[in-house]
Amino acid sequence: MATFVLIHGSYQGGWIWNPVAMRLRAAGHQVYAPTLDGCAERKSQIRAGITTETQAEEVAQMLFYRDLHDVVLAGTSSGGMVVCRVAELMRERLSRLVFVDALALLDGEKIRDIVTRSTAVAGGLTAGPSREDAANRLFADLEPHTKAWALERYTRHPIAIYDQPVKLDSFWPQPWKADVIWCKRAQNPGEAHQRRTADKLGAAWHELDTGHYPMLSMPDELTMLLTRA
Repeated sequence: MATFVLIHGSYQGGWIWNPVAMRLRAAGHQVYAPTLDGCAERKSQIRAGITTETQAEEVAQMLFYRDLHDVVLAGTSSGGMVVCRVAELMRERLSRLVFVDALALLDGEKIRDIVTRSTAVAGGLTAGPSREDAANRLFADLEPHTKAWALERYTRHPIAIYDQPVKLDSFWPQPWKADVIWCKRAQNPGEAHQRRTADKLGAAWHELDTGHYPMLSMPDELTMLLTRA
């Protein structure tokens, strides 16, 4: 059985992975789906200084203190950036990386360099869509019950994740066993960005005919891709 660490993206928390985590655990796998600093149930902790790197450091420390090895590290959306940094820090504890419709930036790039049509509104230390925008754009392709469930839980995201260039000292030159999953109905981050990730990593390429939240819309299919050898 494998150990999975599932990293959420913007406006999310560990909750976004619930349907997939349930399926993985039912199959006997060990699963962690941490909520990143300043997000979801940790939104009251928001403060200046939360970046991709600080969130990644926290996840890396979780791997160390729980003594996790041979980890399949999967990230979605902006969580892909966290995956890259954790991989740099904890390479010896990882067996495979999975980018699920995810951003994987080069050293010095910012999300704003890649995602140019975001309607997230900045305010203080966070940025995020209105509830109406979340319903009509982010979660538009989800069935009504799942959409209502997600809308009750989405939260704004630490703003530095979007505005600060990522710091990756050694990730891209290294060889990795990786998978890239493109969600064909998602506007962002788009096929070209994910093709770049797959090409640079020599990763296996997969496609799902769904929007940006396959863990909610196609949990069975996504679980199968996560568990491929």
